[in-house]
Amino acid sequence: MLKKILIFPFIILVRFYQIAISPLFPPACRYTPTCSQYTLESLRKYGLFKGSWLAIKRILRCTPWGGSGYDPVP
Repeated sequence: MLKKILIFPFIILVRFYQIAISPLFPPACRYTPTCSQYTLESLRKYGLFKGSWLAIKRILRCTPWGGSGYDPVP
């Protein structure tokens, strides 16, 4: 229960980004699922701290010189 309470504000922020901001820009994520979807899944699966760490690592890898393709939440 505490895990859900802690991650709720972050899920709202990511969902706001997906609905309001992301459609304004062309698709740029090199991975499947997208970085924002990956963030939601990692937060739900691992909680605030480990989920945020996985999301940050993923976003830092999402560069033209990084990888691409299917990269699910571990």
